[in-house]
Amino acid sequence: MQASDRFNINSQLEHLQAKYVGTGHADMSRFEWAVNIQRDSYASYVGHYPMLAYFAIAENESIGRERYNFMQKMLLPCGLPPEREDE
Repeated sequence: MQASDRFNINSQLEHLQAKYVGTGHADMSRFEWAVNIQRDSYASYVGHYPMLAYFAIAENESIGRERYNFMQKMLLPCGLPPEREDE
């Protein structure tokens, strides 16, 4: 692998990380990563009707109620963020 190949791969990775928030970056904390995963999951559940219907049947709730619950869980999917240590 040549230096130009490495530069090309790194520039593609930086472009991907800038375009899609969920792909992460080196400075991303574990909490931020977990929040992205949870929000992506909830958005997928809401966006795919058969999956939403499955959850509604499994929890014995209406589809509208499940959609509302998932939307509410998207606000703080992993609870409050941990306190940061100022350097």
